[in-house]
Amino acid sequence: MIPPENLVERYRRRFQPRWSDRLRLALEPPAPMIMNRREPKDFPLGRWNLYIGGAGRRVEGYVNLDLFAVPGVDVAADAHCLPFPGALFQRVECDAVLEHVRDPERMVREIERVMAPGGYLHLVTPFCHPFHEYPKDYRRFTPDGLKLLAGDMEVVAEGWRTGPTATALVFAIEYAKLLVPWRAWRAAAHFVLGWLLFPLRYLDLALMRSPYASRLGNHCYLWLRKRGTGQTG
Repeated sequence: MIPPENLVERYRRRFQPRWSDRLRLALEPPAPMIMNRREPKDFPLGRWNLYIGGAGRRVEGYVNLDLFAVPGVDVAADAHCLPFPGALFQRVECDAVLEHVRDPERMVREIERVMAPGGYLHLVTPFCHPFHEYPKDYRRFTPDGLKLLAGDMEVVAEGWRTGPTATALVFAIEYAKLLVPWRAWRAAAHFVLGWLLFPLRYLDLALMRSPYASRLGNHCYLWLRKRGTGQTG
């Protein structure tokens, strides 16, 4: 499958940046979100681990799988039908991918198949977040929605990765960009507002502790464990 031209260019810039790309990245405002420091990240890795949707990234310790053969991808395949034997991977990362697939239930069952008994699956999905096509954008999830995909796997951790302030800032920037008709002006709005607003993101360090943060949460996460014992050697 041939990737869309805009995706190829996006990933090329990450691995083969021109001087103009390096300048743009140096001037890019910080992300309008801060990660939840209480999100667990220390579940064990094994000899074989799988990262789904990591195009354009270097993910040390993982087999990097994505739909298209672009820089950073080790295996190009559809995650609905993974080209691996069963019970292989000790840990699987699926970060901001499920909103882009046609059948999340089928994909999670396929991930469960290739996980080793006792292995861990980390799901991260957007809830209150703008529409984004890479290459398509089909849905949004709540933590309870993710739990419906767990099947026989055990839920070992859940929560919000990015909180209500991230939601407010991301939508404010996107809304401002809608008000201007030219691409250069939209880039300028993104640049100016990004730098002006990003300090507010630290409000989420406190707000994510609130029981009401889920009403406007930006991204949620779930850690699942495949029942059974054993680990890939």
